Amino acid sequence: MSVNVRAGDVDQLMMMPPSVREWLPEDHLAFFVLDVVAELDLSAFYAAYRIDGRGGSVYDPAMMLSVLLYAYCTGERSSRRIERRLVEDV
Repeated sequence: MSVNVRAGDVDQLMMMPPSVREWLPEDHLAFFVLDVVAELDLSAFYAAYRIDGRGGSVYDPAMMLSVLLYAYCTGERSSRRIERRLVEDV
């Protein structure tokens, strides 16, 4: 009896689709959160950073807020578990 196994090559060039939008269905919560954050006025967040471009680069405040809101919406409150999921879960 043969086993039906789907082969996988860990050395292949692309393991995921080239577009992030292809990973999730169109009506996924992540896209809703991104749309909501895009409508918010985040000027107070950006005002804290230098406008001359000097200094170390920072993560985009809109993306950080999106991550935080998505984590809270899915019931994840621990910052350590949020960080772990950002590393382990695509």
